[in-house]
Amino acid sequence: MRSGALILCLVLAAATPAFAANSAPALIDGNSTDDILNLARGYGSAILGTQDSGAPKISGKIEGQPYTIYFSSCDDKTHKDCEDLDFYAGYVGSKPDADKINGWNRDTRFARAYIDSDGEASMDMDVNLVHGVSPDNMDSTLSLWADLVKKFTAFIGTK
Repeated sequence: MRSGALILCLVLAAATPAFAANSAPALIDGNSTDDILNLARGYGSAILGTQDSGAPKISGKIEGQPYTIYFSSCDDKTHKDCEDLDFYAGYVGSKPDADKINGWNRDTRFARAYIDSDGEASMDMDVNLVHGVSPDNMDSTLSLWADLVKKFTAFIGTK
């Protein structure tokens, strides 16, 4: 009887990792453009496009504020296997002073703000995709970005 119970335990233990691997959601990585696009559409309009380099990008709007997700550190020839994302929002016509931008950076986590070469406010956030992230993690990242865009828009007083 003991040997039967032992065999049953060994069979169950061996099967558990295979079952867990088959039931886990697929990870989102730098090749998951459609998955990221579909998640981004949950926060406003979004379309898939291509950067000048040939790498993908997603252009969208959150409550009217344009933003872009640039796929970065991609294979130079195939424009696939991108290792990270750069979320970017530029605020045309908004020219805050450096003290205001420094205040945002001092008090806010995850995204950084700066004054671009035209003297206008910009904000970006980097996301590492090496080894992939879960769909829930990517959705949480997009939710964070949407919240930061709304807060920064109010902070610099463009809307």
